[in-house]
Amino acid sequence: MAAFARGHRDSLALVGLSNPYRRNAGGQIGQALRHLRRSGPRMLGYLAVNMALPRLASAVSPGPGPLARLCREEGVPLVAVEDVNGPAFHAALRASGAELIVSFHFDQILSAETLARVPLGGINVHPSLLPRHRGPIPAFWAGLEAEPAFGVTVHRLVPRIDAGPVLAQRAVALPPGCTASRAARLLHLAAVPLASAVLAGLARGGVEEWRAEPLPYCPFPSRADLARGRARGHRLLGPGDVRAAFRARL
Repeated sequence: MAAFARGHRDSLALVGLSNPYRRNAGGQIGQALRHLRRSGPRMLGYLAVNMALPRLASAVSPGPGPLARLCREEGVPLVAVEDVNGPAFHAALRASGAELIVSFHFDQILSAETLARVPLGGINVHPSLLPRHRGPIPAFWAGLEAEPAFGVTVHRLVPRIDAGPVLAQRAVALPPGCTASRAARLLHLAAVPLASAVLAGLARGGVEEWRAEPLPYCPFPSRADLARGRARGHRLLGPGDVRAAFRARL
């Protein structure tokens, strides 16, 4: 997100960071219990590294992270989003004058009303070759396939998870033995120029889009799914992911 923001610093109007531990999603304890029942302790480790550690690193850091620093330099509001469809975010969106919403790995579903509050609606960056692997950890599911195929997609936001018309897409080769966490980082970075190209096309008047019937949703994996992944050497985390999480200040 910081890399994308640097490339579009002159056109940023508002940056919103979803609170993963928001009350309407069960809070930190409620979410932890839900993931533990479904997926077991390995998923808790994955979520701690990818959600809690970057926030911890930001809290103990002597200065702001790259995204917060850029927002401060440009005078762009940086807000915590408790409810993307609630009145507080709607007010912030209206005050910002934003014309288009761009989301990266955002964990809340934007309603039709929210999308209608900006003239150009919204686009989303998703780290898979949609319509395959809709859902929160697409790199894990792609790695489980007999012939793994990784890639990134930029698509229109609609009030259904990862189901809007595709605007741009490309396959991405990943290093052998790449964990799901590292894959997510590499795929999102690979998507930055793709998303920028889509924005340039929209500024010129439009981008060709194509619709595909959404394939089944890929949820957080179960214990059995994670066991299948381990048997194939496909891991959620590695030591490098922990180090990367500490460096990923907000």
